[in-house]
Amino acid sequence: MADAPTFVVVGAATRDVDAADSRGWKLGGGVTYSAIAAARLGVKVRALIGVDAEAAAATELDTLRAAGVDVLLVPLANGPVFENRPIPGGRQQFALGASDQLSPAFLPESWRSPDAALLAAVAGELTGDWAHVFGAATFVGLAGQGLVRRLHAGQEVVRLVFEHGPLVHRADAISLSREDVAIGAPALRDFMRPGQQLLVTHGKRGSIILTRTETGLRGRYMPPLPPRKAIDATGAGDTFVAAWLAARLLVGDGWRAQTVASVLSSLVVTRTSLSDTPTSRELCEALIMLRDQRSD
Repeated sequence: MADAPTFVVVGAATRDVDAADSRGWKLGGGVTYSAIAAARLGVKVRALIGVDAEAAAATELDTLRAAGVDVLLVPLANGPVFENRPIPGGRQQFALGASDQLSPAFLPESWRSPDAALLAAVAGELTGDWAHVFGAATFVGLAGQGLVRRLHAGQEVVRLVFEHGPLVHRADAISLSREDVAIGAPALRDFMRPGQQLLVTHGKRGSIILTRTETGLRGRYMPPLPPRKAIDATGAGDTFVAAWLAARLLVGDGWRAQTVASVLSSLVVTRTSLSDTPTSRELCEALIMLRDQRSD
């Protein structure tokens, strides 16, 4: 680990209503799913996590630490609390609690020059100031979901149109799902700058990674590897972007990184909690099986 690439992820942890949990909720959020996904690939992960009083005591945080994640908690008076209600073709999401903002001032100076960073907001808790935190040498990913949701306690989550802004401009790669742009988004040419990449996930339909060039776009599509029946798709998109960023540090920006991200996110949808996140061994076994199937 001493020579491993460094990966920093920031965002607020969520508490997601879960009647099956004795607490009535389970810990989630892009920052938690992303941190453990990157750790499974063997990079050195540092996670700045905003937590309310209840989330700060969550046992899932020990799961992150056990996976090798260096966890720094930032106390929030209010953290995001979600209730996801399944409906035909998707889910209806309610906010039982909104989130305070997470200031860049809490990020240690020693964490500001990693090889890669992921801004993993879930509910607008990362302001535009985060666009200036990491230096030019850091490859910055942005989880777009945090830009397209507005939370009002006790109400259904308000979906927003995806728009350009300082975080979008700074990001070297932006991740979005079909759900994130359901309300709308500008044309790619209007918000992507040359060299910028866009990761689009679409559940069982797989993923596509687009790169903006000086003359247009180039892209690569990949199906889920292998396709699996989803038990719980929560965190799959976060897993994909974090695994892609981590794999990119290890094997380069190409089909290998996308393959690793596709396989790990495919495994994640068969699990229901952070403590049951696929291990590096399970990831390797799935990759070997996929290779053997392709060679037959």
